[in-house]
Amino acid sequence: MTTEPASSPLPRFPRDFLWGVSTSAAQIEGAVDEGGRGRSAWDEFTARAGRIKDGSDARVTTDHYHRYREDVALLQELGVGAYRFSVAWPRVVPDGSGRVNGAGLEFYDQLVDALLAAGVTPVPTLFHWDTPQALEAGGGWLLRETAEHFAAYADAVAARLGDRVERWITLNEPAELTLLGYGLGQHAPGRTLLFDALPAAHHQLLGHGLAVQALRARGATSIGIANSHGPTWAASESAADTEAADFYDLLLNRLFADPILLGRYPDEGLAAMLPGPVADDLKIISQPLDWYGINYYQPTLVGAPVADPAGPADFAGIALPPELPFSPREIEGYPQTDFGWPVVPHALTELLGSFRERYGASLPPVMITENGCSYEGIEDTDRIAFLDGHLRALHDAMDAGADVRGYFVWSLMDNFEWAEGYARRFGLVHIDYATLARTPKASFHWLRDALRHQAQG
Repeated sequence: MTTEPASSPLPRFPRDFLWGVSTSAAQIEGAVDEGGRGRSAWDEFTARAGRIKDGSDARVTTDHYHRYREDVALLQELGVGAYRFSVAWPRVVPDGSGRVNGAGLEFYDQLVDALLAAGVTPVPTLFHWDTPQALEAGGGWLLRETAEHFAAYADAVAARLGDRVERWITLNEPAELTLLGYGLGQHAPGRTLLFDALPAAHHQLLGHGLAVQALRARGATSIGIANSHGPTWAASESAADTEAADFYDLLLNRLFADPILLGRYPDEGLAAMLPGPVADDLKIISQPLDWYGINYYQPTLVGAPVADPAGPADFAGIALPPELPFSPREIEGYPQTDFGWPVVPHALTELLGSFRERYGASLPPVMITENGCSYEGIEDTDRIAFLDGHLRALHDAMDAGADVRGYFVWSLMDNFEWAEGYARRFGLVHIDYATLARTPKASFHWLRDALRHQAQG
């Protein structure tokens, strides 16, 4: 089932609305053995047989490390105002702590200069899942010390780039790293701890707060985080289904938003499972942000666990163990991406409304830091329809009062899609992985023209 984009132009967004695209270092840079870069948890994970569905790795991926000027030229042609990339922690601090690698910082120094010369605002994310393997081998985010090492790394990056970088993102999607990396073992580091993974959630949030302090000390005035969120729908009105959906929502949404925005965990039982001086840590975690980033892809339909659920019992296409107290169900009646994710633009409107209702004055301005879809082909009309529908849904939310200041498409280019390898294509630019040739897709040209129309308003 496919959809068609609307024939009318997009509604007008505010003139100072920030339009951008996003990528991450582990997915596009390659050059894993160059420039003094250390080994990452994903390097270790991809080396294990059977971990990546197509047997690939990210040693080269799109080779952005060597071809970044070509990619900056694509950004300039697209006409976006900002580029959200990530800094690879193991490229800057190869062992995760201690010695800072000047050659690694030099790469990002040159990238920032190239972006500014092209009129594109750099928006670096300090952590997008590529934990230095030297830290991971000792426990990674299960240890409090990792949060402290992360803050020292953030300080080193800000010391080098802070004179030209205004906007910063601390972490990307700590929920996914906690659940998929430490809880279920489907992503790096591949641990299967289930609820014993919760310390990784707390320490990432603590690392966020410590990094905010480090960035502020370097003069940063525009700091956010990129948390993944989506509406949770109960499979029915039964008590069992609504309770299961509420727990899922707590675990994937509120557990990562409430500490930052409200200064508390949403459940005393979960808070009791977390290590360290939690009350004191929350004071660090909840320092005011200049904006709050939301990565949105889809809603989730959730019911009580059943022996034979109506649809796959999975999270983002990954099988869940039966002992969890909830069971995701298939959302019917909507088109699906090539990843099998439902395309539900109005759920973005719903999500932003629920955030306003839940957090009120505690919610700073919002940025949509990721929104995108996986489709094959260069004539990707389905991606155009996806973006068109979600931008209209975003505009509806803003008309209803949501204070949203920007929107970033995931992603600029096709890339290494984690455990899926190269089987999924999220890019506006097609990558031929044999030649590394870049070819803008139909969606690239659609977005370029839409941004030109916005600029004429």
